[in-house]
Amino acid sequence: KIVTNDIHFDYNKATIQSESLPIIKDIAQMLTEHPDVHLSIEGHTDSDGSETYNQELSEKRAAAVKAVLENEGIDANRLTTKGLGESVPLEDNSTKEGKAKNRRVEFVLVD
Repeated sequence: KIVTNDIHFDYNKATIQSESLPIIKDIAQMLTEHPDVHLSIEGHTDSDGSETYNQELSEKRAAAVKAVLENEGIDANRLTTKGLGESVPLEDNSTKEGKAKNRRVEFVLVD
């Protein structure tokens, strides 16, 4: 599993910020070099906003990352997406730092 807090999105949107593209391109390069690898792209949010909203936002963000990988030439059949919203925090959501760590994208190896 690869966990990154360095894929950034516009506030309350699924629009990927341009400074995040090199990280996604690195993932695409790894997938190109390892054609048998399949990944689940899992989006996570902090707890700001409603649980339903965060679930939907995380799903849209995971799909946005998948779209960039597809644009980089990765076959869509090798990629799945999942939004987990605020349901799997890494840190306490009561601090700014904790919230920042909870807003992340994970790339999980699929067997």
